[in-house]
Amino acid sequence: MIRSQLQGCLDFIRHAEALKHTLRSAHTSAGRHESTAEHTWRLCLMAMVFESEFAGLDMLKLLKICLIHDLGEAIGGDTPAVAQASDPDKSARERADLQTLLAPLEVPHRAEFLALWDEYETAASPEARLAKGLDKLETIIQHNQAEQPPPFDYHFNLEYGRKHMEGHPLLGAIRALLDEDTRQRAAGGP
Repeated sequence: MIRSQLQGCLDFIRHAEALKHTLRSAHTSAGRHESTAEHTWRLCLMAMVFESEFAGLDMLKLLKICLIHDLGEAIGGDTPAVAQASDPDKSARERADLQTLLAPLEVPHRAEFLALWDEYETAASPEARLAKGLDKLETIIQHNQAEQPPPFDYHFNLEYGRKHMEGHPLLGAIRALLDEDTRQRAAGGP
């Protein structure tokens, strides 16, 4: 790798650091806002924990998709889960932000990362569909794990991302457990 390519990679990595301080609307169990980087880390951890249930899938590709899926938020910030349905420009904005973030990289890296993001966004592969389902489940786990400040409505979790779990037995089983947690939280329980 030549010096200018190395510099481009380092510039990209430096800019991606913004995910560490890009806050999401959910809170951690310690009571502070969670960052997008923290969400992405736990999403990847979930994929690894359940790897044995994903026979026939490309685990490296799944992890890459998980790492890339919210990268554009380093520029434009997070759109809270409760606001996503009413934001028709979210996808286009995140894609444009991702392209800006990827600019310091050489064309092959930019093309690979953007293709992975597009694959996630359109759920074009089994790995992308799984990443979408796990992403929604991780969000629900975070909503339920911590005390979310008012006016958070825990009932939101009961429908959030449900379509991304359909047809996958493991995701359905996890969802059933999380729905129990959600009902307990909605009723004022821990």
